[in-house]
Amino acid sequence: MIQKLSILGAGLLGASIMQAAKARGAAAECVAWSRRAETRDFCRKTDYCDAVFETPQDAVEGADVVIACVPVNCIVPLIESCVPALKPGALVTDVGSTKAAICAEADKVFPAEVCFVGSHPMAGSELNGIAAARADLLENHLCFVADDERSRRTGARERAINFWEELGMHTQLVAPDEHDSVVAFVSHLPHFVAATLSATLARKPSFWRDCGAGGLRDTTRVSAGNPQVWQSILEENREKILPALELFQSNFEEFASALREKNSEKLLGILATASAWRLPLSRK
Repeated sequence: MIQKLSILGAGLLGASIMQAAKARGAAAECVAWSRRAETRDFCRKTDYCDAVFETPQDAVEGADVVIACVPVNCIVPLIESCVPALKPGALVTDVGSTKAAICAEADKVFPAEVCFVGSHPMAGSELNGIAAARADLLENHLCFVADDERSRRTGARERAINFWEELGMHTQLVAPDEHDSVVAFVSHLPHFVAATLSATLARKPSFWRDCGAGGLRDTTRVSAGNPQVWQSILEENREKILPALELFQSNFEEFASALREKNSEKLLGILATASAWRLPLSRK
């Protein structure tokens, strides 16, 4: 058990991490900072956050583990501002959905002794904010842990693995650049597709939204995510997402072409391939 866990950004993920750490006995004390006064007030009323601070520097003081749970473009600047207040040897990580730029920038601006490792818990919800947090949000989900020079040299890599696994996650070591390539296809592309579908339907009469069933809810669910957060993610991982989009567009056009040309055999083949790929996910 670590003595003190500091969460910078007590939104959905940050608050869920605190809840899980308390529920599983992974941290004796959980403290937080949040930019929004309303979120800080909410934290003070919970039974899982032991203290709330007005500045991130005060929040990290004496912490054994510090986790930045803010938009990807804010992660490195936020941690950099806290470096003088960090406890020597503290584990510092994040929950950002991209890793290459964050890890490269961190290695450039953080002092050599800062034990930083990039993390990405593959868990979340279409709901936003601290009120949607729950202790089991991370349970049985994957967490990527960046395998790079700093994380290996400082021992942060193994410490992060142990921390996330204590919260009920299973972990995968991955090079930061490879991480960004993988999530471009399995996370960012699905969000792009869902957002495009929702934006398309938003141009139709509003009652159409009530005419769909579970398929519409499932297909568009992630598009309800925080627009500012997702704007940062898409812009940060642009170079990996664009090739994924191009491949998707090619496959989409092939699908449309089969329908346009009344090619029943091709149409059935695409649907069968898609069904066979998806079925194992239904069994998890």
